[in-house]
Amino acid sequence: MTLALRPGPLNLITDVPGLTVGHVTDEAVCSGATVLRTDGFWAAAVDVRGGGPGTRETEALAPENLVGKAHAIAFAGGSVFGLAVADGVVAALSALGQGLTLKPGSPAIPVVPGAVLHDLGNGGDKAWGLEPPYRRWGLEAVATASREFALGRVGAGRGAMAGHLPGGIGSASLDLGGGLVVGALVAANPIGSVYMPDGITFWAWPFEIDGEFGGARPVGHAAVVDPLPDASRLAGLGRLQAGANTTLAVVACNADLTTAECKRLAMMAQDGIARAVRPAHTPFDGDTVFALASGAVALGESRAVELGRLGSAAADCLARAIARAVFEAARG
Repeated sequence: MTLALRPGPLNLITDVPGLTVGHVTDEAVCSGATVLRTDGFWAAAVDVRGGGPGTRETEALAPENLVGKAHAIAFAGGSVFGLAVADGVVAALSALGQGLTLKPGSPAIPVVPGAVLHDLGNGGDKAWGLEPPYRRWGLEAVATASREFALGRVGAGRGAMAGHLPGGIGSASLDLGGGLVVGALVAANPIGSVYMPDGITFWAWPFEIDGEFGGARPVGHAAVVDPLPDASRLAGLGRLQAGANTTLAVVACNADLTTAECKRLAMMAQDGIARAVRPAHTPFDGDTVFALASGAVALGESRAVELGRLGSAAADCLARAIARAVFEAARG
C-alpha cells in the first residue's frame, strides 16, 4: 500500500531547508512586501505567463544567460513602485556580505529577482511623493525573515484581491520522502475566481490536505460554462485592466537541479495556478512563477522522472497555497 504524502512540519515553503521569509505590512498604505531569503546562491529560474507582468532581473535567470542563480526573491504591492523592494533587499544582503564578489574589496553583489502586484486602487494612503516606502520595506523584510511567517492579508498580499474578494499570502509544502521536500509561496491577486460556481468550494479542493483551507467539497454538478464569471462586476471594480491583477509565486525544493531544470519546475508549477484560479494567465494578469533549488539532495539515475515528480508536486503545492491565501485572508 502506498503511504499518503504529507506536508512538512510547518506546511510552509520554509519546510525546504535553508529558506526564510520576511514580511512588512503597512496598514496605512494597505500594502507591503514579502522577501524569501536563501542560505546561499541557489539555482533559480522563472516562467512568466500573465499578459501584464511587473518584474525585475528575470533575464538573469534565463538558462542561456550567465547567472541562473539567486540569493533572494522579492515580492511587493505597489505596482512599479514596489520593484524598489528589491533595492532594499540588495543593500541589506550586501551589507551582510552576501552576494557575488567580482574583485577583492568590492561590495558583494546579491542577485535578487522580484515581481510586483497592483494594489494602488485599494484606498490606502499612497501620497508618498518622492519617497515611496518600498526600498525601506525591503531592508526591514530581510531583517525579520524567519522560518515561521503569517498567511493571509500580510506582506505583499496586504492589498491583494482574488476576483472581488480579499487575496493575500499563501504557502504549502509536501514531503516526497527520501529527503526531498517541495514548497510554494504565493501572493494571490488574480482576476479569476478561486471558487467553484457554488461560491464555497475552492477549485483546488482535490489537492487539499487535512482541511488546510476549510475542507469544503462540491455538492451537485453545477455547470461551468462562463469563461469569465463576474466580468461586469470586475469591470466596475477596475480589475479588467492590464497589470491590475496577478499571481506571484515561488516554488522551491532541495534537489540538485540545474537552472534549466528549475525552468521546467517553474513551467510545471504554473499549472498550479490554472488548477486553483479560473481563468488564469489572462491579458490582465501578470502571473509569474520563480523556482529555486538548494542542491542539497542528489537525484538518482532517473533524473527526468524525478524532475517530473518534483514539478507535479510543485504545481499541487502552488494550488494549495493559492487557496490557503484566500482562506486565511477571509479569516482576517
